[in-house]
Amino acid sequence: MSNAIHLAAKEIWRNKGRFFLFSLVIALITVLILFISALGEGLGAGNREYLQKLDAELIVYQATARLSIPSSRLERDKVRELRNVEGVQDVGPIGFAAASIPVNGDLLDISLIGVEPGLPGMPPALEGEPLRRRSSDDVLIDRTVALVTGAQPGDWLTFRSIQGSEEEFYRLQVVGITDSRKYSIRPSVFVPYVTWARIRPRALVGGGEDDLSSHIIAVKLKDPSQIEAVRRLIEAKVDDVQAVDRRTAYENTPGYSEQQTTLQTQNGFALLIGLLVIGGFFQIQTLQKVAQIGMLKAIGTPETLIAGALLIQIILINLAGVTIGGAASLGLTLFFPPNIPILFEPRSAMLAVGSILVMGPLGGLASIRYSLGIEPLTALGLSS
Repeated sequence: MSNAIHLAAKEIWRNKGRFFLFSLVIALITVLILFISALGEGLGAGNREYLQKLDAELIVYQATARLSIPSSRLERDKVRELRNVEGVQDVGPIGFAAASIPVNGDLLDISLIGVEPGLPGMPPALEGEPLRRRSSDDVLIDRTVALVTGAQPGDWLTFRSIQGSEEEFYRLQVVGITDSRKYSIRPSVFVPYVTWARIRPRALVGGGEDDLSSHIIAVKLKDPSQIEAVRRLIEAKVDDVQAVDRRTAYENTPGYSEQQTTLQTQNGFALLIGLLVIGGFFQIQTLQKVAQIGMLKAIGTPETLIAGALLIQIILINLAGVTIGGAASLGLTLFFPPNIPILFEPRSAMLAVGSILVMGPLGGLASIRYSLGIEPLTALGLSS
């Protein structure tokens, strides 16, 4: 093994420029794969974050909505009925709308989410205070909104909402900041439900606080282990509703599954391209040193030593490229605006890096096999 390491290291050192350039090629492949993976995580989190972090075990939809939040409408009497179901601890209506915040001459698109203070659906305040009053002009913003706007608890923000065919602007005070809670790939702002009903966009001017129907209702259970039993009980006792767990809810948000499938396919093709590029490079390297390999065989060097040296060489170059690419990827993230949906999850990043580390030796197997088939006399041009 020591002889194989020495042989591999000696060749890398003597041709360090060539091997360094190829390490950079592997680094670029690493950056590509890591960013596709991070984009998949970021877009996925942008669709699921709020639903995934809900302080509730079940989410209730209108039965005919087919788990589509925009299509679901639940009247206030459903809240009372759900609260009376055995095993239910508390429930909270939740409404969703799109709005925007003027920021430095541009507009930051947000998800305007109506929640009942103190009930399931309202996120905790990590800074400042949570929402406390049902019809106040207070808002709780998520971390992304705070970073983009620079708002802090006590500041006032202007919200743009379309009422009929006209723009309307509302001034609301930030009382707290929560963690990232994106919905529909937009950062979220949480307002008391009555305020949400008043300022949310609508096609026709009118309605307002009297129209308190919600899109979904979050249900917190007394015993979370009884989720399936309570789910069936809800659907049996409350008319025209469908109850699902959080995972089922966010996986059925519009485009979520299709988006993730597309990005996973892109990631697979990137890995395949990387495998071919790495394999091609080491195959060319092997072809360029046929005479040297023939000489080693002619003086009695074992084939296991030659194969081991080539394998160690592949692993070292691959590891160097992945290290450079990983460091470059992390460095690039420092320059991305906070509203860009790029998210490096440790598990996904490690899986991507592990795939590339395995991909290098796999790509080099063809060159190792070719080197073992080299005939010393033929390689040296001495065959008859």
